[in-house]
Amino acid sequence: MWGASLSGLEVKKPRACILGVSGTELSNWEKGFLREADPFGFILFARNIENRDQVRALTNALREIVGNTNVPILVDQEGGRVMRLKPPHWRRIAPAGVFGDLFDRNPDDAREAAYTSARLMAMDLREAGFNTTCAPVLDLRLPGMSDVIGDRSYGAEVGKVVMLASAAAAGLLDGGVAPIIKHIPGHGRATVDSHKDLPIVTVSHETLSEFDFAPFAHMKDVLAAMSAHLLFTAIDDQRPGTVSTTVIQDIIRGEIGFENLLISDDLSMEALGGSIASRTHECLRAGCDIALHCNGKRTEMEEVVSMAPLLTGTSLQRAQSFTNQIATFKNDAPSSTQITDWQARLADLLAPVWSAGDDQK
Repeated sequence: MWGASLSGLEVKKPRACILGVSGTELSNWEKGFLREADPFGFILFARNIENRDQVRALTNALREIVGNTNVPILVDQEGGRVMRLKPPHWRRIAPAGVFGDLFDRNPDDAREAAYTSARLMAMDLREAGFNTTCAPVLDLRLPGMSDVIGDRSYGAEVGKVVMLASAAAAGLLDGGVAPIIKHIPGHGRATVDSHKDLPIVTVSHETLSEFDFAPFAHMKDVLAAMSAHLLFTAIDDQRPGTVSTTVIQDIIRGEIGFENLLISDDLSMEALGGSIASRTHECLRAGCDIALHCNGKRTEMEEVVSMAPLLTGTSLQRAQSFTNQIATFKNDAPSSTQITDWQARLADLLAPVWSAGDDQK
């Protein structure tokens, strides 16, 4: 275990960051840099993924670099528009909004479908070497807002979102993949895409508490969450959530009651100002446990590592809990009969609202 004494020797603690890589295999520079940096985890994107054999070799190489079979290896695999593992090598997954549509017809069928879809998705992820996905999305789908969330959300009602997201999280866990809920404390009121600009939310604290924050409060026991790069004027009118001590300590840790691992959203997104080094420092200073950097650019990765310390204290304990969960996952693959049954059942459940041949929305 990290930080524990073994025969009088101190085990090396990982660094408080998650890093991306540039391509489909590690460069010599990346091998040396990542070995020395020893980040808490890694995240891969479509640029890193070509086929089953290639991505499995890459995820294996990342584990070998840090010497930890349980190192978190993340991917954004939600379904719909946000899928890094795509056909023809992997199955098509319905977006969250489809399960919300089914919920309006039959809540029990929707809950079963959300679970089964996540269970099948977990199987694909495990085969590719991933043990963590940045899903499910707990943000509300609200009228008049940016489509950066859109059908990535299960809907506008708190109860619907919680029921379906809980089912999806259970399916992921049963399939040996750790979920990261996002984007705490809520991204649904973004009027612009936070990849490109800073969303400013002006509704009252009371409204945010009743709606936007509520799904996260209901699912606060999930062991990891990703922050939101939004400015909530009723909470802190100066600093976006990811770098706001007030948002993190008073809202996420306090009002919502989330006490587990808090990972920043991607620090290279344009919603945040300043250098990558300053963004790294500010998100950790504000109370994020882990700084997430995704684009694999060398100079930016060096800035992140220069400002991210080794994990200690409560952040280390939260990180240990998350990785200990990964260590409990079994490698037993479902039988071909089980897979066939799940696929057939899911197709039947979704038939009124979606089919795997539909164009992604």
